Amino acid sequence: MAKPHDDYAPLPKFLEAFPDVSGNTVNGLGETKPRLASPFFWHPHSKQAFGELQDAVLEHHRLSAGVRATYSPKAPRGPRAVDQAPHKIENDAADWTAAIKKFALENEADLVGIVPMNPDYVFDGYEINEPWIVMIGVAMDHERLNAAPDSLEEPTSAVEVGEQYNRAARVSRNLANYIMEQGHYAKAYAGPYASALLMIPPAIAAGFGELGKHGSLINRQYGSSFRLSAVTTEMPLLADAPDEFGADDFCASCQVCTKACPPGAISETKQTVRGIEKWYVDFDKCIPYFGEALGCGICIARCPWSKPGTAPRLAEKMLARRARLAAED
Repeated sequence: MAKPHDDYAPLPKFLEAFPDVSGNTVNGLGETKPRLASPFFWHPHSKQAFGELQDAVLEHHRLSAGVRATYSPKAPRGPRAVDQAPHKIENDAADWTAAIKKFALENEADLVGIVPMNPDYVFDGYEINEPWIVMIGVAMDHERLNAAPDSLEEPTSAVEVGEQYNRAARVSRNLANYIMEQGHYAKAYAGPYASALLMIPPAIAAGFGELGKHGSLINRQYGSSFRLSAVTTEMPLLADAPDEFGADDFCASCQVCTKACPPGAISETKQTVRGIEKWYVDFDKCIPYFGEALGCGICIARCPWSKPGTAPRLAEKMLARRARLAAED
């Protein structure tokens, strides 16, 4: 039986917009020494080599009225930043941690985790001085996400992605303003445009889950059906811990996303990227289809963990397997 990617041919307009350098090279595929991540897709043109391709993808997305409306300037992405209050309210780290988690969860967040800043979480050429990152996750409607791949006429999945990016932006901006009103500095980071901060590494450290074969996080409650935003701050906080429940082990033997990916961008095995062995998605293969399908999302929609109600059961099963193997040793 032919795989979905056996007969896939990228649109010429995307191929023509590729720069001379491979996206995999920029990402550090095959490099054995650690280094900071290079500014890349979704960064300003002056920061990366893929500006023309980025424009081609965005222009294609603008052809869809549904996607255009979702990402329009009028889309609800939260308030403007407020000025920092002149008087800093003092409180201990435990109380502030409880307060900001409560605020975020009461203001549209589904996941909140905290992690200390690490230089490895910052793109090369950027600087972040705040010592804490508050990671935010918002769940997606799996039925709408599962409509992928989209077309210009039926952009159901892309609109859902855009709406959840908007919600994640609202959470981060409202939370940053709340912290600023307490007299502590905070800065919101919202997708899909990247800035100084990488999202996935601190989200893993903050307990949101494990990196999946499809290059996205797998959470023990929402699978891969969620989007991220973040807030950096100097407010004293307490860190959360990573949450390892066996998703990585599951991905090692699962081939669902690998077989479902139309351009064949998902590798069956881990690869070395900037000195770390990890799951990696081939950018050069992925992005043309990503552009054509208005953001795609097939891999996370088809992921067994993403089906509503499935992730908790899979996590329990994988944890039991780990315990059994440990007892046998």
